[in-house]
Amino acid sequence: MTYRLLSDADIKGKRVLLRAGFDLPMEDDGSITDITRVEAIKKTMSFIIDSGAVLILMAHQGRPKDGPDPKFSQKPIVEVLEKILKTTVHFASDCIGPEAEKAVAKAKPGEVVLLENLRFHPQEKKNDPEFSKALAKLGDVYVNDAFTNCHRVHASMVGVAKLLPAYMGFNLEQEISHLSIAIEKPTRPVTLIIAGAKMETKVPVIERFLQKGDHILVGGCIANTLIAARGFDVGASKYDAEGIELAQTLMLESAKEGRAKIHVPRDAVVANELSETAEKLDLPVEDVIGDMAIYDIGKITIERYIAAIKSSKLIIWNGPLGVYEFNRFSHATKRIAEAIAEATKGGAISLIGGGDTIDFHLKYKFSLKAYTFVSMGGGAMLEFISGKTFESLEVLKK
Repeated sequence: MTYRLLSDADIKGKRVLLRAGFDLPMEDDGSITDITRVEAIKKTMSFIIDSGAVLILMAHQGRPKDGPDPKFSQKPIVEVLEKILKTTVHFASDCIGPEAEKAVAKAKPGEVVLLENLRFHPQEKKNDPEFSKALAKLGDVYVNDAFTNCHRVHASMVGVAKLLPAYMGFNLEQEISHLSIAIEKPTRPVTLIIAGAKMETKVPVIERFLQKGDHILVGGCIANTLIAARGFDVGASKYDAEGIELAQTLMLESAKEGRAKIHVPRDAVVANELSETAEKLDLPVEDVIGDMAIYDIGKITIERYIAAIKSSKLIIWNGPLGVYEFNRFSHATKRIAEAIAEATKGGAISLIGGGDTIDFHLKYKFSLKAYTFVSMGGGAMLEFISGKTFESLEVLKK
């Protein structure tokens, strides 16, 4: 590792500002439905507490638009933290200024302060120098354990790290260590499984794996866009109309010698409505017409995808293949998850990530322990494995 690591830091008796990547799914009543991201950094939080430091947690929640909004408050996370960390957790009703300073002054070594949502201040996303200084004033040491936000040039990710001794947390260390496998010398055959809405956001990672990989398997709106780009009618399906030209360019590149093969679905599961009672059909893509909408990939395509997975030494998966929120359209994602787990048992390296991918596993009780590594990042994971340099990581280098 070329980074300054938390394990090397002297933090006893100090105030440690830890950037966490919580952004937890919450119901309207404030109840939290998934604490995976909290558990992912438990080791880092416990290390700081056990070292006799005051742990000050910075994070954001959702996308508040006009300043403070109660529905995006961090306060409901206090109970979760107290249960996991078995210590006192103080809540600061702001992330900077007198309220934050008062909460930090009150905390004793071994206790925790949770700051209010960073994004209640628009200066956070602007990487504002004065906002960075106000955050840095609360601590003596900075630790980044928020891989989910590492692709953002925000004050809490970059600005504060330039003002204090800055280190990498244990989970972030694991993220970089495992995902670097996909960049440095990946063992081939390499299979990338990718789904999502916009072609534009997926192009860099697809382009990289066209050169470095062997198979690119697509699902969701990305698959629909590629089907449309091949000239087929996609009926009422969601697809990225503006991404058609990009999709055609990628398929032309894929056809060249020495490039990875983009597997465009040959058949699809369609229905006239998105519901658990919808009548569904598995049709060749050329038969999709009218008000039919594609909600999953079909059986023939699933078998082709599984064959590619079985042949692979490295598998990278980001995004469910169908509208998994409905059990009726989750079949392909279930089969692919089983195939990757089986390949991992057989010695393949599997790296999976993305909020929806993790949510699928929790919803249908598929074990996340079946894979080599589960990344907490979605967009960050894709940008990192596409080879992009992150300023938030550059400031942590030795």
